[in-house]
Amino acid sequence: MKADPFALLKLLDVQVLDSRLDQLRHGLEHMPEAGELASLRQQRTEVDNRARDVRVSVDDLTREQKKADADVEQVKARRKRDQDRIDQGLVANPKDLERMQGELVSLARRITSLEDTELEVMEQLETAQHELDSLTVELAGLDEQIASVSAELDEKAGTLNQQLAESGEERKQVAAELPEDLMALYDRLRVQKGGVGAAALRARRCGGCRLELNAADLGVIAKAPSNEVLRCEECNRILVRTSESGI
Repeated sequence: MKADPFALLKLLDVQVLDSRLDQLRHGLEHMPEAGELASLRQQRTEVDNRARDVRVSVDDLTREQKKADADVEQVKARRKRDQDRIDQGLVANPKDLERMQGELVSLARRITSLEDTELEVMEQLETAQHELDSLTVELAGLDEQIASVSAELDEKAGTLNQQLAESGEERKQVAAELPEDLMALYDRLRVQKGGVGAAALRARRCGGCRLELNAADLGVIAKAPSNEVLRCEECNRILVRTSESGI
């Protein structure tokens, strides 16, 4: 294959631009902010799940406390009613009075038991509410972190995308000036060789595989016409002669 020496040098410009584009794409795909954001969101999901479970417990304990309160008040009301009847002398029959006094003792014991249950529920509710409050604060903090990291990510991604667009346009313009067959070969080699399809020969060394060419290969290159598209004997990439080739 033949190509104008100037076109071959321009091909190195295309390679530089392609390498820059690859780096920018890699940067977009592996931004540390993206990993941090994913971790924060996962953490928030876990905390939110815990908060949801605790919120259910708070709701259940709140209903249980209301029921305990109502039970205590109901028994206290009954005790007061019975005590008022006795105090007002409305129970004249001695047996009825003895029975009612016995009931008052039972009601007192019942109230004590219910109040103990009420206190236990209140303590459980207080503990659950405290945990829910802590989780709510933690969620708010995570939301702030997520918002901050998201903003950083968007800003950085915007910068990288702008650089991608600019470099892509520059690459398009430079490549348009080169022969189609040369670009086709270069593009094919770039896919095969991990992103590097053309390399400069500098100081007798291929810029693609980094190996120094032997004397025989250098002799062949030195005698080749300036418009001949050369290939590295080691890596098969397009090898472009420069003023620093050392031949």
